[in-house]
This record gives sequence, structure tokens and C-alpha cells, in this order.
Amino acid sequence: MIAQNIMSIIKNTTILVVDDDTGQRSLLATFLSREGLNVLTAASGEEALRALDASDVSMMITDVRMPGMSGIDLMSACRQRMPGFPVLMVTAYPDVRDAVGAVKDGAVNYLQKPIDLDELLQSIQNALKRRIPKAADFSNEPILPEGVIVFSSQMKDVFREAIFVAGSDSRILLTGESGSGKEVVADLIHQRSPRVSRPFVKINCAAIPATLLESELFGHEKGAFTGATERRTGCFEEADGGTILLDEIGEMSPSLQAKLLRITQDGCFYRVGSSREIRTNVRILAATNHNLDKAVEEGLFREDLFYRLNVFEIYVPALRERPDDIIPIAEYYAEKFCGEKPRFSESVIQCIKAYDWPGNVRELRNAMERASLLCRGGIILPEHLPPRIKKTFEETSLQVAGKRDGQTMEDVERETILKTLRENDYNRSVTARTLGISRRALLYKIKRFREQGYPIEPNQS
Repeated sequence: MIAQNIMSIIKNTTILVVDDDTGQRSLLATFLSREGLNVLTAASGEEALRALDASDVSMMITDVRMPGMSGIDLMSACRQRMPGFPVLMVTAYPDVRDAVGAVKDGAVNYLQKPIDLDELLQSIQNALKRRIPKAADFSNEPILPEGVIVFSSQMKDVFREAIFVAGSDSRILLTGESGSGKEVVADLIHQRSPRVSRPFVKINCAAIPATLLESELFGHEKGAFTGATERRTGCFEEADGGTILLDEIGEMSPSLQAKLLRITQDGCFYRVGSSREIRTNVRILAATNHNLDKAVEEGLFREDLFYRLNVFEIYVPALRERPDDIIPIAEYYAEKFCGEKPRFSESVIQCIKAYDWPGNVRELRNAMERASLLCRGGIILPEHLPPRIKKTFEETSLQVAGKRDGQTMEDVERETILKTLRENDYNRSVTARTLGISRRALLYKIKRFREQGYPIEPNQS
């Protein structure tokens, strides 16, 4: 007997069915429509992505092996656009490794053709029920480690997302400017994951010469190259059972990207100078301050690796994008370096608020360390701040009087983004490319503008 009508569980649900086989696609669409679901179809991964851009889709069912973009790569692309988006994989060519890989990559289930219709409906029901988060997952304040100062709604959302995905094994891409706190978010993900008792290994791909990075990641055998006087264990081997953070992943060379791709596919690698395959069970977190979407378009970063790493993207906003955090963080570090809570003069507060903080939290921390060394009598004055911060405040103060209606840098950014959206017919992907930012970052900014009451779409008033 077919499972009860799924619409009794989930209402107004649209399913996207993706299969290059016309007969299979039609069969699933007809069956699901009779069960009360809205159904869209696509014959390829590329067509599916266009459908997702144009429609509100709750879940996708996709074949694994298709010409062009595979079902696995399509799933990764979908997760980049819609974190937590449920995907059900189906195939006529069952392979245990494919099945395990698909589920590890985030698929909700993996069904073999011919599909058992009861099992299909049950999988859809389970996936859609799981997709609706419990109120407690998002309404409560996130409990954060000591020393993590968060007052802004933007960063609270970031940490809620991090906690929400920490319990999975999905790969996560952390994006945002240097110094914005990506490593802090990565720490939290590992601490809240089932792998917390296992190693957490961090490596900065930009800090190690390309010729040595392969050895750092995968290890090497004695005599593998000049200077290799003994065998060395690499980061992926050390992190077995735990988590690895690949910071500044955008700096990795194309040859190493190809080798990293294999680890994301089957968890296997070779030490430099060895022919013995080594298997590792590692959760990969990657971080970058580059626009990887643009790097993929320019051929500087492998598209298949990008989709593998970007199962779930977390965008960490720059400090200037979350002004509610600036003073509390400054006070925290000032007290840490002074040994007691210092007082900020009103002019110092204005300086700190007016500055753009291009170096983000890292720059703010250094500024407070400097001020704490120079201040006397427990009060921090403008002359205790780095000269560039004081100078920026003074220049801004002189210019504000001449700005149109007291226009701020945030006003300029908002007007630029909204103008670019209009010029590109409100297409988010094209707008992000035009602005040189990731689609995720653009969506975050649009959400912030909406919360501030600014109209986004042309029919809004």
C-alpha cells in the first residue's frame, strides 16, 4: 500500500525531478503529482540549476550518472545556493562506494532503480520533516565559547548555522574577509561535532611554498626529495578520525587541487615518494577570503573541487558589516590587555565606530593592545590609537558635513548593490559576479537590507 498522502505532512511542496532518461523522469513526475506534490522536471544538472533559480523548490530527486554534471556535483551546487537543501539520489548502477559517498556528501538517501514507490515516498517524508528546523535550533541564543564576543544579529546567525551543521560530516566552506573570524567558526564546528575527541589540524595553504605544501598535507617517505632524511606524517594522516581546516584554500596550486579532489571523493591519498595507498577518515573544513566563484570562472580553481568542498557555505561578515560587535569586542580586548576594564573617551568611541576596520577583528585586537600599552589612568584616548584610525576619523568628520544627507559608507554600499541588482534584472548570480562577491555574501547583504526596511524587488513599496 502506498504511503499516506505526503501533503498531510508537508503542504505547498515542490519537488524537482532530474534525470536524463525521459521515461524515468516522466514516471516519477506522474506518480508524485498524483500524490499531491507539485513537480518540476529537468533533463540535466545545468537545467536543474536554472529551475532552482527560477522556482521555489523544497527538495530534489536526481539521477547519479548523467551526461555533463553528475548528480553528486549537482547536489553540491544546490547546497551552495541553499544550505540544508534535501537531495535524494537514485541510480540504475548500484555501487557501494557511490552510495556511501553520496550520503557522506549530504544526500538524504540513495535508492536503486527500479524504485520502490513506498520507499520513495517514505524518503521524501523523512527528508522534508527533517528540513523544518525545530524552533529551539534557531530561536535560542547560541552558547559560545569563552572569549567569543557576539552582539550583532548577523554573527548570531552565523554561529547558529555553525552549530546546526556541526553534528554532520558534511564539508563546509567558510568565506569572508581575512581576520573576520572564520577560524573561530571552524573551532566551534569541531568542538560541537562528534569528532571533538579526535585531532583538529589546521594548515594555512598560503603560508607554505607550493613545493612543500604537498608534503605538509600528505607526508613523504625518506629520500622522496632532497632534504627528506626521514619519513614524515602529513596533516591528513594526523587528522584521521578528526577534522582538518584548509585555510586560504584559494591559494592551492592546480596540481594539489587534483590530489585534494581524490581525498574528498574516496578518502585516499599517497605520501610523496610512496606507491602505497593510505586511507583517512577526515572531515574537511575549508576557508578562503577569495571569491572562489570567480576563480572557478577564470580557471584558477577546479569547479569539481569547489562543489566538493562547498557542500555548505558559511559567510562570515566583515566587522564593518556588523557594527553592533565593534565596541564590545574592543572593550573585551582592552580589558584583557590592561588587566582591568578601562574607560573609553567619547572621542575614542567615535573613532572606533567611524573606522572601516579592513583588517577586521585581528586589526581591532592589535589596536586595543597598542592602546592598552600607551594609556595611563585607565582611560583610552584618541592618541593611544594607531595613527591611521585617528586620521580616518578626523578626515571623516570633515567630510560628513559635505555628504549628501549625512551619507555613510554603509549607505554607499547599499545603493551600489541595489543599483547593480536593478541593472541585472534582480538576477542574484549575475549581480554577485558584477560586484565581485560570492552569491552567498550578496544574499546575506540583501537579507540585511530587507531587515532594515529597504525595498529590494521592483514590486515592493
